[in-house]
Order: sequence, then C-alpha cells, then structure tokens
Amino acid sequence: MAGIVVVFDFDKTIIDCDSDNWVVDELGFNDLFNQLHPTMPWNTLMDRMMMELHLHGKTNEEIEQVLQRIPIHPRVIPSIKGAHALGCDLRIVSDANTFFIETILKHLGIRECFSEINTNPGYFNEEGRLRILSYHDSKKSPHGCCLCPPNMCKGLIIDKIQDSILCSGEKKRFIYLGDGSADYCPSLRLKDLDFVMPRKDFPVWDLICKDPLHIKAEIHEWSDGEELERTLLHLINKISLEESAQFISADCKLQTISASAHEAFPQALPVRQR
Repeated sequence: MAGIVVVFDFDKTIIDCDSDNWVVDELGFNDLFNQLHPTMPWNTLMDRMMMELHLHGKTNEEIEQVLQRIPIHPRVIPSIKGAHALGCDLRIVSDANTFFIETILKHLGIRECFSEINTNPGYFNEEGRLRILSYHDSKKSPHGCCLCPPNMCKGLIIDKIQDSILCSGEKKRFIYLGDGSADYCPSLRLKDLDFVMPRKDFPVWDLICKDPLHIKAEIHEWSDGEELERTLLHLINKISLEESAQFISADCKLQTISASAHEAFPQALPVRQR
C-alpha cells in the first residue's frame, strides 16, 4: 500500500535482543561494560567499548560475524518482506547504530526493504576502529525532550518524517512498532488514523497502559514474531479495505451526481462526435 508508512524500532523488535549487549557479551567484554555503565551515557559507553575491543585486538570481521549470529524470530523476515511486497514504505528509527543495523539487515537479505534508517552514526575511523556517535549532537543542539535519552529523540524523527510526507502533498497512515521506553515519545506523535504496535510486557507497553488515552493512534499489542506478522499484515489489510471503501464511496457519489444532472437536464444536446 503506497499510503502506509511502517516504522520499526530495531533492537527487540526486528531482532530478538539488544544488539549492543549482544556484541559486548559475545566478544567477552561484559564485565568491563558493567563496570563502566554507571559512569557514562549509554551511547558514549558503546563508543568506549568499541575502542576497548579495538585495543584488545578484536577485528571488524569478528564484530560482523557476531552480528550475523544475532537471534531473530523466524516470522519477522517474512512479515517485513510481506509488508514491502504490498507497497508499504518501511523505515527504521533505532537507538542502535548504522554499522550494526546495516550489517544485520544485509545478512538477513532485507536491507532493500527499507527506504530509510534513522539511527546513531557508526563508522570506521582512520585507525580502523568503529566509532559510534550520537544522532543528535546534545552539546550543540540539545533536543529538549524529557522522555528520551540525550543522544536521540525518536519523537522528533517521527515529526520529521510526517512533515516530509505532508510537504510532498501525500496522505499516508503510520504503523509504528517498538518495545522500549524510547518508543513512547514517537507513539505520542501519531495521529487518530494511525496505529501503534507496542510489544506486550515491555517498557513501551507499560507506559502506554498507564494512560492509553494519551495515545491518539489505535493500539495493537504483540508478543513475538508470529504475532507481529499476523497483527502487522492485518492492519495493512484493514487500511487497504478502508481506502478501497472510500474510493468506492467517492465513485458512487460521482455517479449519483451525474445521474441527477442528467435527470435535471434531460433535453441536453448530445456531444458532437468528431
């Protein structure tokens, strides 16, 4: 459906774990991570951990191999491919980083399904080590959202996507999928005809359940990849049927107006055939 934008979180939504924790654990640096965790923001901590991996001789190839083993529910890939095949505009808004996400999506064969990835920059510097920076530069331009971490406000990203679609003159409905507390802010930015899919018994679900009336979008929870697929494709079909009904209704009204005009002016001259 050309009129649907599906926005996915990444960690614990597309994949079934946190990619940052997965890399640190699999490469044996969990103790150092836990030691440094209380001393700095998460995103800064991950940049520091990538430096430690580099200093201890861990190669980029080893990081890639670890990412390629990341757990994912078997029904998530078909759900993404199915939504893409139906013409939905798929995007990612994630607090992971570009290197982790791109590596995993390419390995899974679904990178081409996504038109846009909004996440923290992740790149290899001239020394050959992975740098992880912040999506928002909090020192130069703090985003000012009290619901989100300093490095990224997902709500502002959703605003940007909504504004770009509005400027293009298109009308699109959103489906947003997420699990974490940072997914609450973008859920608040959705409109009346949109849908939010919070992962049940995860932080965003708990926040929404505290006061569901704060959410304008229709709420549809999911628990695992199988339920994600079933719910997502159901909502896409629901929107498709509603749009078809609106088209039929508009067409019927047009035909009714034409018929009424013909009855009002039965003696109208026929159109000359050339």
